[in-house]
Amino acid sequence: MLYITVPSDGPSNLTFASFESYDIPAPVSGADAEINNNLVLKFEDEDEAIEYAEQLENLANEINDKTTTQYLSINDIIVAIWNDEFIQSYSK
Repeated sequence: MLYITVPSDGPSNLTFASFESYDIPAPVSGADAEINNNLVLKFEDEDEAIEYAEQLENLANEINDKTTTQYLSINDIIVAIWNDEFIQSYSK
């Protein structure tokens, strides 16, 4: 199991609560909140995480207003996934 934390200090200030309120699709393996309300994404493996990031990239491309908090939140998630050390090692 691979866990990726999306820090709440990104451009969108994304928390688990705001993730749920923006109706951003959760990964197949789910999402949780840390004690500080940071968003934690759960994946079976790196492939699942990469596939999820690509799905979110497609979703972000469909959003017309690139200044919305929802768009910024999706980008924060994508950045967190691609910056994860396991994803970086896996995709090399």
